[in-house]
Amino acid sequence: MTEPAAGGPAPVRILVCDDHVVVRAGLLALLDSAPGIEVVGEAGTGEEALALAARLAPDVVLMDLQLGAGIDGVETTRRLTTGTATTGTGRAPHVLVLTTYDTDADITRAIEAGATGYLLKAERPEELFAAIHAAAQGRTALSGPVAGRVMANLRKPRPALTDRERDILAQLATGLGNREIARALFISEATVKTHLRRIYDKLGVDTRAGAVAVAKEQRLLP
Repeated sequence: MTEPAAGGPAPVRILVCDDHVVVRAGLLALLDSAPGIEVVGEAGTGEEALALAARLAPDVVLMDLQLGAGIDGVETTRRLTTGTATTGTGRAPHVLVLTTYDTDADITRAIEAGATGYLLKAERPEELFAAIHAAAQGRTALSGPVAGRVMANLRKPRPALTDRERDILAQLATGLGNREIARALFISEATVKTHLRRIYDKLGVDTRAGAVAVAKEQRLLP
């Protein structure tokens, strides 16, 4: 890491969270050469990242999505950014996701959890350094392919669900079965099944789990 010039801005304090030791070692070596960046800690699990963030108060947490056993990167991000794990400074760190996963569902979950940026591990070092500085300032940083997916989803027209179909979809997302949904909405179980078939057709899915996943991706749930 390059030391800041006298009177210059303080370096961005980074906490690296990745469950692969070799990947962490590579990131630490890479970031050590980056100007204006200081790695203050490394974690192999979400739980360890929360504990270290509370103690070290990093400006940015570089977060992998898949962390093996324990909570994943999305849940860790949510706890970091919502103040569930407050740092000693009384402010939440920014989270920059660095992952190999670029599916719509992963991107949506991370952004909804509060991630400031979403980068793919295939990015060039210069892009990573720039994203870290942007994240430290609270500015959004997205890999090119990720930005393209986000824009495509924003331009994509949402399925035209009726109010009743939205009600049923919301109940479905809580894990209720057809009978329970019927009782909650004061309709017959046969009516629930009819609405579900229409919901499946509109969302292009054929399972309850698929309907909920698409609904979350397209922000169709309240």
